[in-house]
Amino acid sequence: MTDIDAVPCNQLLAALPAGALHALLRDGLLDRVSLDAGSALHEQGGRIDQVYFPDDVVISFMAVASQRMTLEVGLVGDEGVAGIAVALGSMVSPVHAVVRRGGMALRMPADAFRLALGRHPELAQAVARHAHGLLVQANQAAFCSHFHLLEARLARSLLMMRDRVQSNALHLTHEILGLALGVRRVGITKAATSLQQRGLISYSRGEIRILDRHGLEVASCGCYALVKKLAET
Repeated sequence: MTDIDAVPCNQLLAALPAGALHALLRDGLLDRVSLDAGSALHEQGGRIDQVYFPDDVVISFMAVASQRMTLEVGLVGDEGVAGIAVALGSMVSPVHAVVRRGGMALRMPADAFRLALGRHPELAQAVARHAHGLLVQANQAAFCSHFHLLEARLARSLLMMRDRVQSNALHLTHEILGLALGVRRVGITKAATSLQQRGLISYSRGEIRILDRHGLEVASCGCYALVKKLAET
């Protein structure tokens, strides 16, 4: 792919000068890939060989203690990248990166990403801001999982996903939400039922629709608004 107009609208790549982006495409260092929901991109503790710049795909960053002990510590869409550790000097992933919503992304070898950061201060600055936003997400996720009620945490998770897909219609099973929030499926069922009874969402067979976004924000814990505010500063 060499046509700049065919490049997905990832906000970090948009920070590159057009000539630099053309060169990466021409040299085959960026390729467009289709990613299926549930696909693992990086393993926690594993080497990062490729970084991924989402277009319409959404990627979840999971802290994993065992198959039954997980917690989502970050969520990224077209505002960011999966493989941020490379920008911080490490080729080892601190998280399990899994595709939450399937779609398209641009993929770049990790070594090429590191070189691009050194050559293009605009990209390095944008990636640094993104790294700050992911740190805010991770810190708040740890706090939220310990201190806030599940119903409020579920509302926060749905809003974060909605922000990235730009749609009130979400495909999220109770199993996926349970893994993200570190609870059993029965807990998700109870929390989702409560939100549905309040007229904030509807759900059926893994299909969730946000009916009242403002009401869902009120039902959410303060972490949702705080993460948005701190990530933008």
